[in-house]
Amino acid sequence: RVRVVESGGGSVQTGGSLRLSCTASGYDSSWFCMGWFRQAPGKEREAVATIYPDRGTTTYGDSMKGRFTVSQDNAKNTLYLDMINLKPEDTGMYYCAAVGRCSGGWCRSECSTHPAEFDYWGQGTQVTVSS
Repeated sequence: RVRVVESGGGSVQTGGSLRLSCTASGYDSSWFCMGWFRQAPGKEREAVATIYPDRGTTTYGDSMKGRFTVSQDNAKNTLYLDMINLKPEDTGMYYCAAVGRCSGGWCRSECSTHPAEFDYWGQGTQVTVSS
C-alpha cells in the first residue's frame, strides 16, 4: 500500500527558509512521479513542484521558480522541498503526492501538474509566513 507522509512545516518570517520532507513507503520510487502541492484557505490546490523518476526532470509553479527546489533521495524514498525567500503568499497547507509513471500499458513522459491526476496524498504540513 502506497503511503506518503510530510514533515517540516512551520512558521517563519518573510524571507525565511524551510525544508519539507516527504517519506514514502509501499512502492518503488523510481516508478512514480512525485509532486508538492499547496492550498491556501479559500483557494484551489496548486502545483508547487514535480519531479520525474530516474531522469529527475523537475517542474515548478511560476511563483516558485528560483525560490523553491525539489529533490529526491531514492535510497531513502524521500522527497524534499527546499524553500527560500518565503513570502506571506506562500502560506498554506503543503501536500506531497505520488502517481505511477505507467498505467495500463501507457507511460507518461513527464509529470502532470494537475492535482486530480495524482493518486496518493499525504495529510499535509502547514507552512505559515508572517510579514
